[in-house]
Amino acid sequence: MSRLTAPAVLLIASLFTLYIIWGSTYYVIRLGVESWPPMMMAGLRFLTAGIILFAVLRLRGHQLPSRRAVLNAAVVGVLLLSVGNGLVTIAEHQNVPSGLAAVMVATVPLFALCFSQLFGIATRWIEWLGIAVGLSGIILLNSGGHLSGNPWGALMILLAAVSWAFGSVWGSRVELPKGPMAAAVEMLAAGVVLLTASTLSGEKLQATPDLQGFLALGFLIVFGSIIAINAYMYLIRNVTPAVATSYAYVNPVVAVLLGTSFGNETLSTREWLALGIIIFAVVLVTLGKYLLTAKSRNQTA
Repeated sequence: MSRLTAPAVLLIASLFTLYIIWGSTYYVIRLGVESWPPMMMAGLRFLTAGIILFAVLRLRGHQLPSRRAVLNAAVVGVLLLSVGNGLVTIAEHQNVPSGLAAVMVATVPLFALCFSQLFGIATRWIEWLGIAVGLSGIILLNSGGHLSGNPWGALMILLAAVSWAFGSVWGSRVELPKGPMAAAVEMLAAGVVLLTASTLSGEKLQATPDLQGFLALGFLIVFGSIIAINAYMYLIRNVTPAVATSYAYVNPVVAVLLGTSFGNETLSTREWLALGIIIFAVVLVTLGKYLLTAKSRNQTA
């Protein structure tokens, strides 16, 4: 049996990182907000990760980006991390189950397709079908069970998915710092905004966070931010977009399994069905368009 090559090992490790680590961050966030105020924890997560990544890049000789690139990256960081991740963290602090939060966030590719229309990006029929299926899953998810009893939590996660989707589409159309420097600037900006919002909202530590709280924050900084973001950047440079974005329909499964297995979370039959519908919709969007593109090229060759 032949040995795996270095690129193959990196590919497998990167996919494992996104599938498992990013999927587990929803449960870890839930553990963290038991002793940290939500915006404070999210702000410390991204500011610390941004400082570490920025320092490492500068020590390795990376040049400072232009002012325009920095401003664009800061806006993307606010949309994706301050609003997107921040609202998810607040919602989990308000007792939205981590698994359901991940299911709602899995709708990001569906909203991204809608925003793509603003930039003149064509949408295929299978993508519209995916959007319709996904919306039906969202309606089902919010029509009964945990989210129906927590409308503000559901609204926050929905706004988080919309903000992440818009930031992703807009960020792909503007000048950003090259390589990992973009992630460093985005995390620095998000951390500053979140900590400012934490201060203005009056968040305060009622007591020193326990060991679980510090371990959760450390996991989110090192694994959920620095390592996972670099793994994603490796994938988008070396594999097809369909493979790189496949985490979108694996993460909710991982999050639900962790929440139900270790967090005493429960899902109703309706919520399990909604999970399946939303994942199917994301599969239609992320895989279907590439299959259709390939087929079209073969027919015109």
